[in-house]
Amino acid sequence: MEDVSSLRQQRLQKLEQLRQLGIDPYPYKYTLDTFAADIHKKYEDVPDIPEGAHHVRMAGRLMTKRDHGKSGFAHLQDTTDQIQIYVLRDKVGEEKYSVYQKLIDVGDIVGVAGTVFRTRKGEVTVMVETLELLCKTLRNLPEKWHGLRNIEIRYRQRYVDLMVNPPVREVFRARTQILDSIRQTLNNADFLEVETPVLQPLYGGASAQPFTTYHNALDRTLYLRISNELYLKRLVAGGFDRVYEFSRDFRNEGIDRDHSPEFTMMEVYQAYADYHDMMNLAENLIVSAATAVLGTTQINYQGNLIDLTPPWKRLQMVESIKEYTDIDLEALTDSELQNLADQKGLELENATSRGKLIALFFDQFVEPQLTAPTFIVDYPIEISPLAKKKRGDDAFVERFEIFIGGMELGNAFSELNDPLDQQERFLDQMKQREFGDEEAQMLDEDYVRALEYGMPPTGGLGIGIDRLTMLLTDQSSIRDVILFPQMRTEN
Repeated sequence: MEDVSSLRQQRLQKLEQLRQLGIDPYPYKYTLDTFAADIHKKYEDVPDIPEGAHHVRMAGRLMTKRDHGKSGFAHLQDTTDQIQIYVLRDKVGEEKYSVYQKLIDVGDIVGVAGTVFRTRKGEVTVMVETLELLCKTLRNLPEKWHGLRNIEIRYRQRYVDLMVNPPVREVFRARTQILDSIRQTLNNADFLEVETPVLQPLYGGASAQPFTTYHNALDRTLYLRISNELYLKRLVAGGFDRVYEFSRDFRNEGIDRDHSPEFTMMEVYQAYADYHDMMNLAENLIVSAATAVLGTTQINYQGNLIDLTPPWKRLQMVESIKEYTDIDLEALTDSELQNLADQKGLELENATSRGKLIALFFDQFVEPQLTAPTFIVDYPIEISPLAKKKRGDDAFVERFEIFIGGMELGNAFSELNDPLDQQERFLDQMKQREFGDEEAQMLDEDYVRALEYGMPPTGGLGIGIDRLTMLLTDQSSIRDVILFPQMRTEN
């Protein structure tokens, strides 16, 4: 097996030969008028293609190349699909054919012009009349061009992954369709798309550790946002009743199948609404996205058939624990709950309150079982400092999370707009930081000031775009839906 350096050296020699022949291996422009998918769509079901009926100019990467003396077949891949091309010496001329045969390799980018025909084997093909080299490549495509399967290389060299694994390109096209669908749904409902700071003087809106940076001119420490929630609610206070943002967020946390240190959230806030309205909105947004991408609300995710048709199941957190584990936490005293957590081997770091223990039981024993779309509602107040207290029960708040396929996809509140209550909640969070909880939220005095000016009753919703893309494209890892995921150093 030849090593990479030897193969690269061969390509460098061909590059020099091209230049000696007066051929620019990196020209500036090529005019095209057709894509591979268009040709397939037009002629795939046409048994007899009239000779010379469709003249095309197209460009793409050579993915295969088979020479047969005076002619050769190849497959050209553009942004839409692959199509076979047929290069005949008598058609392109002896000199051009010699260049094609000897100096152009699989992986090179070429432009071709010619007519569409069907081979004796029935394959729609372009009979090449002219062929131009548009980019001479210096590295071979991996694994004899039949696919790149090494996960580490796929993530590190996503450009190669996209070249040789067409289904990967479809995942990212679907991601864009999801964004477009959500944007269209919200715009049609009179929501305003806005932008809020990525660099923040005080991070907040979620329980997470931030990435820290420093601004030389301002002479101050800044943080990459962990959430845009508090800024969006400032806008509601300022008079924008319906706002949303696709927010790139950053959290200095571990990496696993559904966590990435940088990820995309869609957050939306609606004045004069509560968490019941947000449930309806969440159903609408996700169903619309599924329909846009898949044309159906019936999806397959990791071997499970899931029906997204509303209405979705709504279950209180403590009720879900009882339903899935037969443990009635409401019947236990605080000490009994603590002892049971010890017996179950739950991680109790910073989980000293009853509410945190309830959340731990849910995370460990219930969340992985929530395959069908489910709203888990009414969370303990200790873990929800930005949500209104539940009507009739101050131990809980009006909050829900969306679970589908065993993953959390979204989070929503009836937003807390009482400035005095919010101040107390922030102060309690600061006490938790003093006791060692590094993810407890910071006191944001300016946000409290905004609430003192008055924010109307508001419903807020955040949906994880990466996880929603995982769900609708049947991907098991968040790194499969992020074009350039963070990785450990290559060495």
